[in-house]
Amino acid sequence: MYTSLEACIKDLEQNGHLIRIREEVDPLLEMSAIHLRVFEAGGPALLFENIKGSRYKAVSNLFGTMERGKFIFRDTWESTQNIIALRNDPMKALKTPFRHISDATSAIKALPLKQGNVLSGFKEIQITDLPLIKHWPMDGGAFITLPQVYSEDPDKQGIMQANLGMYRVQLTGNEFETNKELGLHYQIHRGIGVHQHKANRKGEPLKVSIFVGGPPAHTVSAVMPLPEGLSEMLFAGLLAGKRFRYGYDEAGYCISRDADFVITGEIHPSETKPEGPFGDHLGYYSLTHPFPMMRIRKVYAKQNAIWPFTVVGRPPQEDTTFGALIHELTGGAIKQEIPGVKEVHAVDAAGVHPLLLAVGYERYTPYTKVKQPAELLTIANRILGTNQLSLAKYLFIAAEEEQPLSTHNISQFLSYVLERIDLKRDIHFQTNTTIDTLDYSGNGLNQGSKVIFAACGDKKRDLCTEVPEQLKELRNYVNPRLILPGMVAIEGPTFNTYADAEQQLDELTNAISMRGELSSCPLIVLCDSSSFVSEKLDNFLWTTFTRSNPSHDIYGVNADSTFKHWGCDNLIIDARTKPHHAPPLISEPAVEKRIDPLFAKGGSLSGVLK
Repeated sequence: MYTSLEACIKDLEQNGHLIRIREEVDPLLEMSAIHLRVFEAGGPALLFENIKGSRYKAVSNLFGTMERGKFIFRDTWESTQNIIALRNDPMKALKTPFRHISDATSAIKALPLKQGNVLSGFKEIQITDLPLIKHWPMDGGAFITLPQVYSEDPDKQGIMQANLGMYRVQLTGNEFETNKELGLHYQIHRGIGVHQHKANRKGEPLKVSIFVGGPPAHTVSAVMPLPEGLSEMLFAGLLAGKRFRYGYDEAGYCISRDADFVITGEIHPSETKPEGPFGDHLGYYSLTHPFPMMRIRKVYAKQNAIWPFTVVGRPPQEDTTFGALIHELTGGAIKQEIPGVKEVHAVDAAGVHPLLLAVGYERYTPYTKVKQPAELLTIANRILGTNQLSLAKYLFIAAEEEQPLSTHNISQFLSYVLERIDLKRDIHFQTNTTIDTLDYSGNGLNQGSKVIFAACGDKKRDLCTEVPEQLKELRNYVNPRLILPGMVAIEGPTFNTYADAEQQLDELTNAISMRGELSSCPLIVLCDSSSFVSEKLDNFLWTTFTRSNPSHDIYGVNADSTFKHWGCDNLIIDARTKPHHAPPLISEPAVEKRIDPLFAKGGSLSGVLK
């Protein structure tokens, strides 16, 4: 149980989980490049002791591996899991009350603790005193990547109705007046967005506190999708094994007594400024858009404050471990929320939000001769209407029948679906709807489409295990490569408009149709580089589902519509780069060269890359 971030760092170092970097490192691209290289190698947490332009230390890669994440929470992991399970299924406590007494006691002891003299131990500083870390070459400025953004409900004041969320914060750049303004990037359906909407209706500014650092449990609590009614601050106390200590300054701003840094300020109605670009978790830049601007009031730091940060980019990254930790902690929460679902897997390699895989049960049509998805579609619509799952574009859902089925063996699951899906009947679109703000494959900010692929019943086809002859030597479409059984990637020509793309796809689908039946290959991916897409599963998942908008980029061989329902013989997903797509994240070779000495003999990180 850690009382501070510093205590966690000391414990990690004593147990071989952390390395100190003594050399001076530039927060402009160098710190993030070091982090990325160490994370990719499965290396330790990193304590940067000498940061150019700042007297504060910084730490990254705290949650770089599941082993380290569980080590950090080893004293409270089981009790926290049990309490979340009870919140999801309270009948457990009624059936075996004595078994859960210790868990209930832990929950009571974790209630937030209000204290006076909240600024004791803090000193006032400026934004420019912080480690101003720029992560990717095209980023609009320096960002906080592990913030805990605190706001209270204007209609229900108090910490138990408050929201603690992880929304990215732009500290410098663009039109922000340094030390006086910063940018907050969040979507209106998030907790803080609801609070801002209420404050706007009252014509009042929303008071916001941004906590950085503190016990690692506080960081995790800010990103947890908690059950309704379970406070993030209560959860922080549970996972930390220590009550969340807080109070209010003379102006009424909430201050976390355990945070390393606190930034307070106000969001005024209708005040926005351009925020971004920012290298994001889909592996591309999210571009510049107007988002709420916060007027900074005060910035505080503890005496020996340490600045935690992470780097997001094409997955897997450190936030992948966050997702895995959350999945283990929340356990069967999704089963309680959506009856009939066994599991839902937001696929990290595809950027999390673009692709969901799900297993459910098909009980609506047990006596029909021809089994078809029915309950699965009810479940699918519930999934696409639930919290952050609603941001998904692609949902593959299958019924578990005689044999156990898991979404976590991705290739096996996709093969199971493709063997059983009726492409004329089991594809269901939702058009002109919302998608993730960070996803630029759609037809506007937050605008795109969704598609459900549902499968149940008996196997309908054998999947090809090599490229079929029908896909070889097609005019203008070259280098066909097998991705997985039943899936082939093929390279296509460039284009400028969707009208051009439709003309090209008409040519391709007609050419394939004229070559005869091709049931063994239900999915064809049109791409820029079939060698890259077929090289490994992660490349296929990332390219296909981050570079396509279902309504605009799905085509079919012998496609037709009957009573508004679209179907085809073979599915084609156009995953080529489109003119409106955001640029992918690419490191700068000069920066990579500058950090090489740290990994060479005599450098702080010598021997880390094994």
